[in-house]
Amino acid sequence: MRYAIPDLASGEHRYHEIEIEKSRFITWTAFIPDIASFDTLLAQARAAHPNASHHCTAYIAGAPGEQNAIGFSDDGEPGGTAGRPMYQALEGSGLGQVGCVVIRYFGGTKLGTGGLVRAYTQAVIQALEDLPRRPFIERRTLRIRIDFAGEAIAREWLATQDAIIENADYEADGVTLDIAWPRERASDLSELTSRLKGRLTQLDVSL
Repeated sequence: MRYAIPDLASGEHRYHEIEIEKSRFITWTAFIPDIASFDTLLAQARAAHPNASHHCTAYIAGAPGEQNAIGFSDDGEPGGTAGRPMYQALEGSGLGQVGCVVIRYFGGTKLGTGGLVRAYTQAVIQALEDLPRRPFIERRTLRIRIDFAGEAIAREWLATQDAIIENADYEADGVTLDIAWPRERASDLSELTSRLKGRLTQLDVSL
């Protein structure tokens, strides 16, 4: 499966701020490959803005449509007015491995439930508009063993298949390659085996 994710380094976040009825809504958006990464982002936001009224959250720590590694929180705002609208904005973006914290400084004017939903939705949507993105390809690991004479041929062919060699283990009689293979594509190595005249052994497949 291929999908877009934030083009940000681990631990990096993007800052976006809007003001509505004198309340400040500061959005931190980050690359969230797992739940622990989001916990770190929230802790950093709380530390940077300890006097904020609320630190509302939403994340998808996986592919778009992920149902398990997701979460959202209103953090004291009326139920359903912050976290869920934020999550729905993330879900609607088509992004995966993404999360955000919207930090609110109350400006003295109550927005009402409808106003809060619109404000938190707007805060996330606007933050996502300028978010850098890159494609992500889900992969599984293939391991093959070849002789030294076939390594260059194998590397050239694997590059045409959008496969990434993650490790090469050299021994006296050949080399073992650990390959990150696109999960969306069948692991058919028959063409490579033919090019190598059968001098290829597939050792195992990690699903």
